[in-house]
Amino acid sequence: MALALLGLSSTVPTLVAMFYSGALADRYDRGKLMRVVNLVGVVATAGLAALFVFQPGGRMNLPGPAGFYIPDWILLIYPLWAAVIVSSTIFRPAFNTSVPRVVQRELLGRANGAIYAVAGGVSAAGTVGVGILLTLAPAAYAFAVPFALFFVTQVALADVDVDLSVTRKGPVRSLLREARNGFAYLARHRALLQITVAALAINFLVALATVELALYVTSWLGLTQGIWYGAMVAAATVGASVGFVLIGNVRFEARAGRALIALTCALGASLFALALVHTIWLALPIIFLFGTIPGMFTTIFLSTIQSNVPDEVMGRVFSADEVGSYALVPAGQYAGGELTLAAGVQGTYLFAGATLLVFGVFMFVAFGSLRNLSYQGSASSADR
Repeated sequence: MALALLGLSSTVPTLVAMFYSGALADRYDRGKLMRVVNLVGVVATAGLAALFVFQPGGRMNLPGPAGFYIPDWILLIYPLWAAVIVSSTIFRPAFNTSVPRVVQRELLGRANGAIYAVAGGVSAAGTVGVGILLTLAPAAYAFAVPFALFFVTQVALADVDVDLSVTRKGPVRSLLREARNGFAYLARHRALLQITVAALAINFLVALATVELALYVTSWLGLTQGIWYGAMVAAATVGASVGFVLIGNVRFEARAGRALIALTCALGASLFALALVHTIWLALPIIFLFGTIPGMFTTIFLSTIQSNVPDEVMGRVFSADEVGSYALVPAGQYAGGELTLAAGVQGTYLFAGATLLVFGVFMFVAFGSLRNLSYQGSASSADR
């Protein structure tokens, strides 16, 4: 119950923050916005560490077995954790819309690949560092890693001397109305709307399978030691970093839409392949390849949006796509548990992989605007 409440404490505020994050990025100076929300992350992380050190007393009784309760200090974690997640959610559109200000249009793919490859590598190193600290020291010390990353980000942002303010062409409206404009922009540009619909289905099916990854390792591969689950996660993380770098050096601009469709099929094939192997030594290279695909997909998507969407509405388009893309992830995670109960781990991976493959073929046949999407002109040119 404590973990379920922890998930809800971040999921609900994150969805709200996603809705408004783009409107904030298109309304305020993006450099200042990033500094403010990152500072929230610094303070909230410090607060989490303090809770683990002092652990104030008291507890709240909950319905369930006799003596079932949650300590008050655990309850205090939830708003601080929500603040950390919300700060990162608001940060993303402001950051992604700032990249075209400092990178030439023809270098966006390479730049995004490099940025997120470094981010993936640092994330993997941070995860290992947290694991080491949790093994060797009290839990509060593990917060030194995220605190250090937030702090270094704050220092780096303070040194940015590029003008990241937004030049608006229309009147300033309510934040709600401006947030809704991002969805209206997607609705008017069929290729971008089709990307969002595709991502909605892809994320649902990927969540359906990956939520059961720990069970896949222990039940299907028969490996109960935690190191093997860690190895699978690490292989996927490293794969994502490799994918960011690889696609950044490929000239995908003229066929961006077709590349996204092909990557969807490859993602389905890799999930399907995981269901067919019964040894960790085959599962590791497959999940490495599985990890490279989202890295390549994300780089193509970011670069195409940054190239095709006007600056004054770009943040809202990013946030509208994010809301649309991730809306079904919780449903996918729940469905993954139900499907695994009914069909087993192998059945879940076979279903997710085969469905993704079929969906990729459907995208190629039915999503004509996406199939023709490229850097050539604006996003709307793919609709004509």
